[in-house]
Amino acid sequence: MRKPLSNKTVGTIAVVTATLIWASSFIALKIALGTMGPMSIIFGRMVAASAVFLLFWKHYRGLSFTASDIKYLLAMVLLEPCLYFIFEIKALQYTSASQAGVITSTMPLFAAIGAGIFLKEIITKNLLIGSTLAILGAVWLSLEASVEAYAPNPLLGNTLELLAMLCAAGYTIIIKHLTKRFSALFLTAIQAFAGAIFYLPLALWEWQGTLPVVSLEGMLAILYLGVVVTLGGYGLFNFSLTKLPASRASVFINLIPAFVVILAFIILGETLNVAQLFAAGVIFLGVFITQINFKRKERS
Repeated sequence: MRKPLSNKTVGTIAVVTATLIWASSFIALKIALGTMGPMSIIFGRMVAASAVFLLFWKHYRGLSFTASDIKYLLAMVLLEPCLYFIFEIKALQYTSASQAGVITSTMPLFAAIGAGIFLKEIITKNLLIGSTLAILGAVWLSLEASVEAYAPNPLLGNTLELLAMLCAAGYTIIIKHLTKRFSALFLTAIQAFAGAIFYLPLALWEWQGTLPVVSLEGMLAILYLGVVVTLGGYGLFNFSLTKLPASRASVFINLIPAFVVILAFIILGETLNVAQLFAAGVIFLGVFITQINFKRKERS
């Protein structure tokens, strides 16, 4: 009889799959931005996700909430999808998908520091050194970026992506707390419904009284973002947090830059210059330092 997979293995498979799906979202966003405005894209994404989650409405009945739960749920949706997606989609208007993907390497470091402060997980010297290196690498990556058709203002775009990563780190800490009481499905659904409500007036303002013209390519990108990325990516990541510590789950976000650079090269034809490759190496070095320390702590 086959031995069942451990929680660690199940959580690892879930979070790795989530990072691959999230990496593909940078490509889909770039494609969608070529056809319509950013707020309209996010609104369409949230509506598509909400429509899918309505199929699971029976799973949300009978839930009870405390005042503390409501406070954390509001904080969760404020960070993601509200602020996070504003920063990220605006970032992709100014920088390339490859550079934005590399910037995501800083998120696990921010999350680990937050987990140490709020969840009482260990903050080590290696974590602080690695965090500093990764952030310096992100700054170097931005300063060395040249203006291209797909990156008209990389410094601004990469800064906005860093702000998105701060929101993502805060979201990870809150989700880890909420998964003790609520399912990953419910939490992901709340994000979709709240996002649709939040982005509706922003989309209406962007339309300025006229409905947007959406190409087939843009529509498919939005459906992919709403159904596959929101339901699959966030659902799997939230599920992984029920099996893994927040600091460990967030470490796998480091796979996103590699996935994004590969996908952006294959699909969008984007590249990084030599200086940016070295800057990306500094980011990965910082992340590597924190991972070595984490593994040693785990073995001990």
